[in-house]
Amino acid sequence: MFAIIETGGKQYKVAEGELLKVEKLSEAAEGKDIIFDKVLLLDDGKSTKIGTPYIDGAKVTASFVAAGRHKKVTIIKFKNKTGYKRTAGHRQPFTQVKVASLK
Repeated sequence: MFAIIETGGKQYKVAEGELLKVEKLSEAAEGKDIIFDKVLLLDDGKSTKIGTPYIDGAKVTASFVAAGRHKKVTIIKFKNKTGYKRTAGHRQPFTQVKVASLK
Protein backbone atom coordinates (compact mmCIF):
# COMPACT_ATOMS: atom_id res chain seq x y z
CA MET A 1 0.00 0.00 0.00
CA PHE A 2 1.37 3.40 -0.94
CA ALA A 3 0.24 6.96 -1.56
CA ILE A 4 1.52 10.05 -3.31
CA ILE A 5 1.19 13.21 -1.24
CA GLU A 6 1.95 16.86 -1.87
CA THR A 7 3.65 19.08 0.70
CA GLY A 8 6.00 22.03 0.42
CA GLY A 9 5.42 22.27 -3.32
CA LYS A 10 6.82 18.78 -3.89
CA GLN A 11 5.29 15.33 -4.34
CA TYR A 12 6.41 12.28 -2.32
CA LYS A 13 5.64 8.58 -2.64
CA VAL A 14 5.06 7.23 0.88
CA ALA A 15 4.30 3.88 2.52
CA GLU A 16 3.51 2.92 6.12
CA GLY A 17 6.51 2.90 8.46
CA GLU A 18 8.68 4.93 6.08
CA LEU A 19 10.95 7.78 7.23
CA LEU A 20 10.63 10.88 5.09
CA LYS A 21 12.39 14.26 4.97
CA VAL A 22 10.03 17.02 3.82
CA GLU A 23 10.31 20.80 3.65
CA LYS A 24 10.18 22.49 7.06
CA LEU A 25 6.70 22.27 8.62
CA SER A 26 5.95 25.12 11.01
CA GLU A 27 3.20 23.19 12.84
CA ALA A 28 5.50 20.23 13.58
CA ALA A 29 6.50 19.71 17.21
CA GLU A 30 7.86 16.92 19.39
CA GLY A 31 5.27 14.20 20.05
CA LYS A 32 2.73 15.74 17.67
CA ASP A 33 1.05 13.99 14.74
CA ILE A 34 1.01 15.58 11.31
CA ILE A 35 -1.82 15.02 8.84
CA PHE A 36 -1.21 15.34 5.11
CA ASP A 37 -4.60 15.80 3.42
CA LYS A 38 -3.33 16.61 -0.08
CA VAL A 39 -3.32 13.00 -1.33
CA LEU A 40 -2.93 12.72 -5.11
CA LEU A 41 -2.97 8.91 -5.46
CA LEU A 42 -3.82 6.03 -3.13
CA ASP A 43 -3.04 2.40 -3.99
CA ASP A 44 -3.94 -0.54 -1.72
CA GLY A 45 -2.64 -3.33 -3.99
CA LYS A 46 -6.08 -4.17 -5.38
CA SER A 47 -7.38 -0.82 -6.57
CA THR A 48 -5.96 2.61 -7.29
CA LYS A 49 -7.70 5.92 -6.57
CA ILE A 50 -6.53 8.96 -8.47
CA GLY A 51 -7.58 12.45 -7.38
CA THR A 52 -8.61 15.42 -9.49
CA PRO A 53 -6.36 16.96 -8.16
CA TYR A 54 -6.82 15.51 -4.64
CA ILE A 55 -8.78 12.56 -3.25
CA ASP A 56 -11.67 13.68 -1.03
CA GLY A 57 -11.48 12.25 2.50
CA ALA A 58 -8.06 10.65 2.03
CA LYS A 59 -5.30 11.46 4.48
CA VAL A 60 -1.85 10.32 5.51
CA THR A 61 -0.94 10.47 9.20
CA ALA A 62 2.70 10.83 10.24
CA SER A 63 4.54 11.46 13.49
CA PHE A 64 7.30 14.01 14.05
CA VAL A 65 10.80 12.50 14.34
CA ALA A 66 13.29 15.36 14.01
CA ALA A 67 13.94 18.79 12.57
CA GLY A 68 17.24 19.86 11.12
CA ARG A 69 19.10 21.30 8.18
CA HIS A 70 20.61 19.60 5.15
CA LYS A 71 24.31 19.71 4.24
CA LYS A 72 25.66 23.06 3.13
CA VAL A 73 25.44 23.92 -0.55
CA THR A 74 28.16 26.34 -1.68
CA ILE A 75 27.28 28.96 -4.29
CA ILE A 76 30.21 30.51 -6.18
CA LYS A 77 30.01 33.45 -8.59
CA PHE A 78 33.14 34.27 -10.57
CA LYS A 79 33.94 36.55 -13.49
CA ASN A 80 37.25 36.09 -15.21
CA LYS A 81 39.78 38.98 -15.44
CA THR A 82 37.67 41.44 -13.42
CA GLY A 83 38.53 40.47 -9.86
CA TYR A 84 34.92 39.55 -9.10
CA LYS A 85 34.34 36.57 -6.83
CA ARG A 86 31.49 35.87 -4.41
CA THR A 87 30.95 32.83 -2.22
CA ALA A 88 27.80 32.06 -0.28
CA GLY A 89 26.41 29.03 1.50
CA HIS A 90 22.90 27.73 2.11
CA ARG A 91 21.45 25.05 4.38
CA GLN A 92 17.82 24.14 3.69
CA PRO A 93 15.72 23.31 6.79
CA PHE A 94 13.74 20.05 6.84
CA THR A 95 11.33 18.10 9.02
CA GLN A 96 11.74 14.33 9.30
CA VAL A 97 8.53 12.38 9.79
CA LYS A 98 7.57 8.71 10.09
CA VAL A 99 4.45 7.67 8.18
CA ALA A 100 1.99 5.97 10.52
CA SER A 101 -1.10 5.26 8.42
CA LEU A 102 -2.70 5.76 5.02
CA LYS A 103 -6.49 6.22 4.84
